[in-house]
Amino acid sequence: MGKETPGKKEGCDCKRFLKNNWLLLSTILAVVLGIGLGVAVREYGKLSNLDKFYFAFPGEVLMRMLKLIILPLIISSMITGVAALDSSVSGKIGLRAVVYYFFTTALAVILGIVLVVTIKPGVSQKADEIDRMGSTPEVSTVDAMLDLIRNMFPENLVQACFQQYKTKREEIKITSTDKNGTFPTDEPITAIMPTESSQNKTKEYKIVGMYSDGINVLGLIVFCLVFGIVIGKMGEKGQVLVDFFNALNDATMYIVQIIMWYMPLGILFLIAGKIIEVEDWEIFRKLGLYMATVLSGLAIHSVVILPLIYLIIVRKNPYQFAIGMAQALLTALMISSSSATLPVTFRCAEEKNHVDKRITRFVLPVGATINMDGTALYEAVAAVFIAQLNDLELDIGQIVTISVTATAASIGAAGVPQAGLVTMVIVLSAVGLPAEDVTLIIAVDWLLDRFRTMVNVLGDAFGTGVVEKLSKMELEQMDTISEVNIVNPFALETTDSEDKETKKSYVNGAFAIDKSDTISFTQTSQF
Repeated sequence: MGKETPGKKEGCDCKRFLKNNWLLLSTILAVVLGIGLGVAVREYGKLSNLDKFYFAFPGEVLMRMLKLIILPLIISSMITGVAALDSSVSGKIGLRAVVYYFFTTALAVILGIVLVVTIKPGVSQKADEIDRMGSTPEVSTVDAMLDLIRNMFPENLVQACFQQYKTKREEIKITSTDKNGTFPTDEPITAIMPTESSQNKTKEYKIVGMYSDGINVLGLIVFCLVFGIVIGKMGEKGQVLVDFFNALNDATMYIVQIIMWYMPLGILFLIAGKIIEVEDWEIFRKLGLYMATVLSGLAIHSVVILPLIYLIIVRKNPYQFAIGMAQALLTALMISSSSATLPVTFRCAEEKNHVDKRITRFVLPVGATINMDGTALYEAVAAVFIAQLNDLELDIGQIVTISVTATAASIGAAGVPQAGLVTMVIVLSAVGLPAEDVTLIIAVDWLLDRFRTMVNVLGDAFGTGVVEKLSKMELEQMDTISEVNIVNPFALETTDSEDKETKKSYVNGAFAIDKSDTISFTQTSQF
């Protein structure tokens, strides 16, 4: 009587599975339909450029929604995440996260170089055989690194919400020189570079600063980090601000849930629109081996290396963890931006994989900015590939330079589509390769960018699991002290020397509270 039949149980399990994973399943269906729709419209639709633009409009709306939520999400999550941690604990967690990021990025670069040197995708081809597309981004290695530091300390916090600082060099035209070789000019001189010519003339430059569109995520993270530590130390006075940002974070995540309902439709048109836009499919044949090398490296890093690190440290099934992040990975693959994927990454890490919110709020925004395993691997492979196309033999010193520069450049890469192309110029310049050859790989970059973004997001996600495991002791101690405060909130607010001794015993041992205001320590337990 009341016994559940096997058929009914299977039906309940199936219904529960669909309820828990409807968003993931509908997104996968949207990807399949998007590919089919894109191919069909491309073959039979014969759309004009204007029609293509209108066709992809629902996908553009999704991108705008996700970008809209980035700013409040980063600010609220970083401040609440840091404020919830003790300053010494947040320092340890931050150090562990950074060490993990640098370690995995270095492994990705080494893997990429090993693969490209072994497979040699550029040896059988010449640079003239591949069509060039687009223009070469104008980037100076020194200026790019200095801009990175400048953006860490924005001069206007409001402006940092929608613009970031950027410098460029402008050549000063020289009309005449005096006998000593100096240049009579009123313009500020910031760089004098010799050029090879019969007259041994030099080029003179000035640095011009400007602001470009895009959130200065790095600057906001540095500010939120400091702000969170400060209000965390303010105690009662800072609690009002902590509560405000906690409420803002919760409200933001509710908005993310609303966006999730629209996501399958947006992704369908996003991917279909991209397929329709591609004009030259022949380029995929010419760069097929290069693409295979990059994709192989990304696959090995995401399927073998990252899960192995997670397994060794956390001692749990890494693939089950990765499945929990499937929605975020699929979103990263479709929209090609780790920053725009951040709302979904938060949701998957906290709701599917149950990672502590104090860890995700602190680690994920930083990871989306500086942890770029896929980008670093891609840049290392691309640099060696371009060298092979130009019949240049790279020595050990140049390969090491590529490794270091690719790691540093990936940190400076913005979490937006095709930001790796800009930092790619830095890597090429570091070893004396022609920067204009970056135009050889632009044609396929839009596709590779999606896969390396997915690896970047997976690396961030595994990082939360690893850092949570390494920080388990500190988090448990904080939970214990928090529970003690809730039971007897006035116990830690002592002022005189006698009460301070009581406070010390109170923290180190357990307690019993009488009906009076006195505290009698009658029981002991070890924290």
